[in-house]
Amino acid sequence: MRGLAEGLFAKNIALIGETYGDVREVMIEGPSGLRSIAPDDSRPHFEATRQRLVWPNGAVAQMFSAEAPDGLRGFQFDAAWADEICKWRYAETVWSNLQLALRLGNNPKQVVTTTPKPTAFIKRLLTRPSTLSVRSRTADNLANLAPDFFDEVSNLYGGTRLGRQELEGEIIEDLEGALWDWRLIEAARIEAAPELERVVLAVDPPVSAGAKADACGVILAGCAEITGQITGFVLADLTVQGQTPLQWARHVVSACERHQVDRVVVEVTQGGDLVETLLRQINANVPVKKVHASRGKILRAEPVMALYERGLVRHVGAFPDLEDEMTRYRGGANEKSPDRLDALVWALSDLMPMMPPANPSIRTA
Repeated sequence: MRGLAEGLFAKNIALIGETYGDVREVMIEGPSGLRSIAPDDSRPHFEATRQRLVWPNGAVAQMFSAEAPDGLRGFQFDAAWADEICKWRYAETVWSNLQLALRLGNNPKQVVTTTPKPTAFIKRLLTRPSTLSVRSRTADNLANLAPDFFDEVSNLYGGTRLGRQELEGEIIEDLEGALWDWRLIEAARIEAAPELERVVLAVDPPVSAGAKADACGVILAGCAEITGQITGFVLADLTVQGQTPLQWARHVVSACERHQVDRVVVEVTQGGDLVETLLRQINANVPVKKVHASRGKILRAEPVMALYERGLVRHVGAFPDLEDEMTRYRGGANEKSPDRLDALVWALSDLMPMMPPANPSIRTA
């Protein structure tokens, strides 16, 4: 990375992060950012109005957001740095546009830094002959971390799937027993939704408050008829954590107004009518539908998973935290509550007809 920072090996560089804020705060100004690691005599100057870095020797690094895939069109580079690519909503399109722009110099190079996740895109990238893979563990970076950090996270996550992914840099494959696998989710991914007939906001409220309380699961989804079939579209994961009931209720009402939803679907099993009352105190006109969890989480989720298997649900972009829950949750008694997954199930159950049960029948000639 220092070669890019000093402009020794490239003159025209692309910096791509999930958002422009990520590029500036992490890739440029962060502790490991290009300005931070550069020697004083060759530190690049940040031109905020032009969204670029300029080195004393004339090398230029242009900023790009992965949220705007077409932003790379028209540019050309001889090097690129792509950060946290597993978080990108439109990874395939951004990557394709970047490849078309890497056309300068004798040997264009690109660096990808990311927490590994078993997406089809990452797996395909790793199998390419031109890819050189380097895996770094958190333990390899102890000199740059707070003294107690590694002990704390190792005690919490050591030996777990999350720990192997986040601390050891491993790509963790599908978890046996989980309802969803990455194949289903990748097959559901699209870049944009069509015009929708209905949009709902589903809420799985926490039963407690405070920084360590369960998250308030909030999922935005819609539906439309595609080739004669009602298809669901997951539009946004708006989940929040560590908020008081009044704070997350305001968040829900604001999202409802901002996205002009047809109704808010709220699980009231735990909070009774309190949740609806709280929402209506903020906006008396919020269209609330109360739902009750009369069956276990797995039984509620199975018909929704069947919709994915039938190709009737689409993810508009990527939702890393939600998709991690979907591919990890097995319904064990000691598992953390899947707040995002619960909200997803409520949203799609409200929007779409479930797969009918397979009743025995007799066919006659």
